[in-house]
Amino acid sequence: MTRVDYYNDPNAPKANSIAVAVSAFIQDDEGRILMIRRTDNDLYSIPGGQLELGETLAEAAVREVREETGVECEVTEVIGLYSDPKHVIAYDDGEIRQEFSICFRAAYISGHGRLSAESKEVIWVHQDQLSTLNIHKSIKLRLEHALTRVRGETYFS
Repeated sequence: MTRVDYYNDPNAPKANSIAVAVSAFIQDDEGRILMIRRTDNDLYSIPGGQLELGETLAEAAVREVREETGVECEVTEVIGLYSDPKHVIAYDDGEIRQEFSICFRAAYISGHGRLSAESKEVIWVHQDQLSTLNIHKSIKLRLEHALTRVRGETYFS
């Protein structure tokens, strides 16, 4: 499945669904950030995905990180709640989803990067390398909040 993200785009299609999504910002002992290159849009992102029935938000974040990267982590805090109706995601099956995502900070526990059906690249990058990656504006916002906001200060839109 492919996807196209629209952000503040007057020509974006109108949303026809909403789903709970999670993502995780993880740094290793060297301060490098865990990033994936998504298979559905070829953009770099922090790991994340959709909440499944029967799991908590934190469990979903841990599962998504494990599935997409092979890394084990532990959720430590909420970075932000993102629900901007000007950010819609169009999928090739006709679903057009309004953004609704919770971004967590998580602590690295173990594991090495491995690819998955959702990640064609798994990398650890230093903050100064982020500008060299093709990252969607919505993910740049999460990274900015993770790197600059005071811990415990939750962003919400």
